[in-house]
Amino acid sequence: MKFAERLSSRHFFVFNLVLIGVLFGFSLAFVSFSCSTPPGGKPAEAQENPLVIPQDALAVAESLQTSFRAVAERVLPSVVEIKTVSVRRPTLPNGIPPEFFFGPRDQEPNRGPERQFRSQGVGSGIIVRQNGDLYYVITNFHVVDGVTEVSIAVEDGREYPAEIVGTNERRDLAMVSFRTSDRFPLAVLGDSDSVRVGDWAIAIGNPMGLMSTVTMGIVSAIGRTGGPAGNINDFIQTDTSINRGNSGGALVNIRGEVIGIPTWIASDNGGGSMGLGFAIPINNAKRTIDEFINKGEISDGWLGVSLIDTDRDLAQALGLTGKRGALAVQVFIDSPAHKGGLQPGDYITHLDGAEIRDRNALTRRVGDLRAGAQVTFTVFRDGASHDLRVRIEARAAGVDSDGRKLWPGVYAVPITDAIRQALHLNAGDQGVIVAEIQTESPAAVIGLQREDRIISLNGEAVRDLAAFYRLLRERTGRELWFEVVRNGSRLETLRFKR
Repeated sequence: MKFAERLSSRHFFVFNLVLIGVLFGFSLAFVSFSCSTPPGGKPAEAQENPLVIPQDALAVAESLQTSFRAVAERVLPSVVEIKTVSVRRPTLPNGIPPEFFFGPRDQEPNRGPERQFRSQGVGSGIIVRQNGDLYYVITNFHVVDGVTEVSIAVEDGREYPAEIVGTNERRDLAMVSFRTSDRFPLAVLGDSDSVRVGDWAIAIGNPMGLMSTVTMGIVSAIGRTGGPAGNINDFIQTDTSINRGNSGGALVNIRGEVIGIPTWIASDNGGGSMGLGFAIPINNAKRTIDEFINKGEISDGWLGVSLIDTDRDLAQALGLTGKRGALAVQVFIDSPAHKGGLQPGDYITHLDGAEIRDRNALTRRVGDLRAGAQVTFTVFRDGASHDLRVRIEARAAGVDSDGRKLWPGVYAVPITDAIRQALHLNAGDQGVIVAEIQTESPAAVIGLQREDRIISLNGEAVRDLAAFYRLLRERTGRELWFEVVRNGSRLETLRFKR
């Protein structure tokens, strides 16, 4: 076919039509893109609403970020991971060892080595002291309680064998030590008494075994009580994320000073953080650190009273409404309190002139006193205040568990409307109700029982709780007995001779 004929052919015409359409489409797309995208390649919509951060706000944010970085860099090298191993032998039900039935292992040479169970644990600690190549680490008692092996891991992963220096369960504090020629900085201990609600709070530790974790929040409250049973600390509460493994680590302020030792969390989701973390104030631990290093143990002061906080009914029954303090419901015979003149029913309001907020505060204050210290307790008794001089003694192990010396061994409560209804009492029934009896105490020995209604003491009528304590102080010099109503019958207890 000739060239002219090809140009006029139908196929060539269709090809040209398609080519022109493609070229037109590309041109239209190019023009559209050029109109919608300004120089720099950013869409027009983004250009209309650019991200603008005020310079003053940005400066504040970056300054705070710099502060957090500085705190982390300062504190991280002095917070360690404490790795523990606990070894226990297998037991039969009720804790009976196998040897009880099968004899000692060495009598069965063909049975191989004794089987043991090894469990691993992890916590945190703070390097607080150094003596040559010996470093001291403060942590929680529950981190090392019952363990057989302890080691220290530092931020870069190096590990060192460690030893337990001392422990104290009531304060939930312990100290371990390790030796190395490597150099580590010591944590700077702050002043937890200066902590206020709303302060920055930064937690540094090893939650869930995640080394050198830093979390941030604020101080939510101070002076919290509760927590592990028997713990006498007043805690710093924080919303800083604290989880298992943070125990024994550092809670620091914005200056990088340690203000607390994370110890426990309140949680209803299986132990995960809910923003309710609690730390032992570092001032509670400062004396402990010295005594662990110097003595290997803590010598707590002992007063010798059983204390409770008063609720509205107790305060009203004893004329204590509006007062703060702690009620001594029992006194240990031959204790410092007994020798100093404290008696059941005394309401302790001050120690050396300083107000006592509640029983936990009093317990901490007494625990911090050294044996031999002469202190003055102000008590409210029979409507008047009295000052009593007491010489504090060292607290011996198990001293508060001997019920035989607890006088009188009964915790009585006033008859309220709720109690009257629960025990089916008449409107005119007087006396006090036995709420609790201490095992082996004088009250237990003479046969007093729970829910007894005490109507007389040593032959004198007991109208109410105030009369009950007054008669205990005035009528029990040589002996003690009660008249009670039990299951609708009146009876007398045995007599206890002092």
